[in-house]
Amino acid sequence: MTENPTEINAIDLTFESPFKNIAFEEALLDHAEDTNTQWLRFWESQTYFVVLGRGNKVTENCITENCTINAIPIIRRCSGGGTVLQGPGCLNYTLVLNTQSHPDLSQITSTNHFILNQNKVALSQLIPNLHVRGHSDLCSGTLKISGNAQRRKKTHLLFHGTFLYNFELGLISQYLCPPPLQPDYRNNRPHSQFVTNIPLKANDIQNALIKQWHASTATPIPDITVLTHHLMNEKYMKSEWNYNR
Repeated sequence: MTENPTEINAIDLTFESPFKNIAFEEALLDHAEDTNTQWLRFWESQTYFVVLGRGNKVTENCITENCTINAIPIIRRCSGGGTVLQGPGCLNYTLVLNTQSHPDLSQITSTNHFILNQNKVALSQLIPNLHVRGHSDLCSGTLKISGNAQRRKKTHLLFHGTFLYNFELGLISQYLCPPPLQPDYRNNRPHSQFVTNIPLKANDIQNALIKQWHASTATPIPDITVLTHHLMNEKYMKSEWNYNR
């Protein structure tokens, strides 16, 4: 494909394997560093699994007994942030951006503010009362609908997050402990009183973000299969990566 470093390329791509979905995120960031491209990816797992922030401890964030009994994989991602439960009804988006493409992308805090406010503007046209709260949450009122995290490299950053729109919210407390670090606005609320689904379909969210980020939907999926499989097999499927923190 013809590379345009100022264009954001939108792709909708979900793999069957939870490990491959997570590995592809890092592979896409590495690919962007090599090709000077920018990306907006959407994906939604049809199976449940837990994703840890890079610095999170399994024993402090996961109810491991329930995960084991119900064969729920626990996978550590390459970015920071909190621990989440993935599955049907949770739409994921991934932005891979050149840090020189906007002045607010130069620092972690300003990046959070800039991207979350762009997402807020996009969805405020469809639902009211959206707010950016904590370090990296998007909320409907005081209820969290989107958690986000980032990883930065030399020229590009990976910023990814979730949107709850039709998720089985009761499952969260079965597999996730109350987080050891909580934003002030949570006020020690349990998962069931802290998160909510937004009354939108996945396509509504995708189209709103594509429009807000002026992304192109005519771009082929990048051929990063080899790198994705390498990261999956040598990192994300290894217990020493996922559990040893």
